[in-house]
Amino acid sequence: MKPKVVVDAISLLSPLTGIGRYTYEISSYLRETQELDLDFYYGYYSKKLFEPTTPLAIKGFKSFIVKNPFFKKIARTLLMNSSKIFASSYELYWQPNFIPYKGIKAKKVITTVHDFSMILYKEYHSKERVEYFEKFFEQNIYKSNMIITGSYYTKEEILDRLKFEEKNIKVIYHGINPDIFKPLPSLTSPFNLPKRFILSVGSIEPRKNLIGLLQAYNRLNKNIKEEYHLVLVGFKGWNNKEILALIEKNKKYIHYLGYISDTELAILYNKASLFIYPSFYEGFGLPPLEAMACGTPTIISNVSSLPEVGGDAVLYCNPYDIEDIKNKIEMVLNDEKLQKSMREKGIQRAKNFTWEKSAKEHLKLFKEVLKL
Repeated sequence: MKPKVVVDAISLLSPLTGIGRYTYEISSYLRETQELDLDFYYGYYSKKLFEPTTPLAIKGFKSFIVKNPFFKKIARTLLMNSSKIFASSYELYWQPNFIPYKGIKAKKVITTVHDFSMILYKEYHSKERVEYFEKFFEQNIYKSNMIITGSYYTKEEILDRLKFEEKNIKVIYHGINPDIFKPLPSLTSPFNLPKRFILSVGSIEPRKNLIGLLQAYNRLNKNIKEEYHLVLVGFKGWNNKEILALIEKNKKYIHYLGYISDTELAILYNKASLFIYPSFYEGFGLPPLEAMACGTPTIISNVSSLPEVGGDAVLYCNPYDIEDIKNKIEMVLNDEKLQKSMREKGIQRAKNFTWEKSAKEHLKLFKEVLKL
């Protein structure tokens, strides 16, 4: 008989984020293997794995809940408690999103901790989200028998901050879908963009350091900005009024596309002259990996876990130094030999990170915890 496993899939009901992508990709592979009897928890239990939700798909009452902090807080509390209702007893409960619910009945619990930004950088998150994390994270995390994390950088943070033995912390890198994110033949862009452009991908919120990027871009020589516009992709996060105002002020050179599909994104990566990701803090960082896989010369921050992703295939910048960000952009754009080297190294580097490889390591760990 297959072991009964439940996965918290609530992240698939909100606008797609890195955690939602991670939850879906690993769950999808686990379901395909048919080695586990899987249930998915959405505030109720289901055998169905929902496709990741886009912002455009969130309508009506659900949209109201997502956007309203007060009602979102109530909804989270209800979900935390409703897990106790009509629950079967599981052999394993995987929580891919930081905080295991105490009400889910399982003999073993595995939790994925992605980073500590809600402790270290509270200003980068909404008050409601920080309060929820502070109330429940340390209270519930010790329910876990094993912690998964996406980088050795975060593993060290876990060892410093939580009372877990090193043997109970497993680093499993995230991945990409190489069937989507890869070098493509010359395709027509689905957007009306200039021939050459700089691309940045990520939610429009403070942690991604878009203000720093916009300030660095504005310092570029006018001739460079005329030739290379800046294209931003990602759904509107929170606390973004200043960012959006800067975009509007410089709309002659800056294009904000909002959320787009993976297929459209892969085309943009391929057409971009340069990809830049100057984030202040990441537990992993999927967009740089996607860009590298498409052969796009990539600049990323030299902080947190990002060097584990980029290796020697990217150029690094100091996210706190606007002039350094500007100089690194100019360095890549003005050196075709460097661009060629970065393309080749990026493609090779990205081959080490796939969702299939990541999912196989998750399944192996699940079996070890279940003692199969």
